[in-house]
Amino acid sequence: MRDLFENVSPERATEAARRTIRPALRKRFYRKAAAFSSDDGFVVRLDGKPVHTPAGRVLAAPVLTLAQAIAEEWDAQREHIDPASMPLTRLSNAIIDGVHDRPAAVAAEVEKYLASDLVCYRASSPPGLAVRQTRHWDPVLDWASQRLGAHFTVGEGIVHVAQSATALTAARAAIPTDPWRLGAVHALTTLTGSALIALALAHGLLSAEEAWQAAHVDEDWNMEQWGGDELALERRAFRFAELRAAVTVMGSI
Repeated sequence: MRDLFENVSPERATEAARRTIRPALRKRFYRKAAAFSSDDGFVVRLDGKPVHTPAGRVLAAPVLTLAQAIAEEWDAQREHIDPASMPLTRLSNAIIDGVHDRPAAVAAEVEKYLASDLVCYRASSPPGLAVRQTRHWDPVLDWASQRLGAHFTVGEGIVHVAQSATALTAARAAIPTDPWRLGAVHALTTLTGSALIALALAHGLLSAEEAWQAAHVDEDWNMEQWGGDELALERRAFRFAELRAAVTVMGSI
């Protein structure tokens, strides 16, 4: 069953939705999904049989509540199993297969965002967009400065703004080392385009909705001026579900 979760992407899911053509889905073959305690942690089982990740590892979470939430995704499937509707399972697979054995490399990917973080690049015009960026992004920078001791420099436009080594080092220290929390922060970073927004969310400054708004200030402004594209909105909904899955992981560990 692990092949169900290979090659699942927002583009694939939303393109299928736009065309009203569903990708080939495997029929549901189990009656009940549940979480059980085991030597691997809390394992998700289908009719008593363990689920495996795309790499063939056992799908298990470190805490019961998270394993139960994953099992609920499997239980919620109807006649067919649709991996696109199972963001928590996909994220868990990614953490088990891609983070546990290489935490330093994953943390380094998050660190790259800090050097050119979204919230440090401001628009000079139109004034309404600049005001909105300030409203959503300044609290994140203030939090980084006051709580992390990381003082980031803000610039206008897209010209690179060099950040001090002191600020980068201080912000790096806030990146989790636990594989599950690290995997969640990595997902939040790529989904929002900002390591600072991801860390602020992970440390409780922002809610999922607030982080999402902060990450989409420019996009929301443009949609208000020119209207939204149906496919883009579908893809955005898919990604917000992924963000909520990461928040679930953060809140469980």
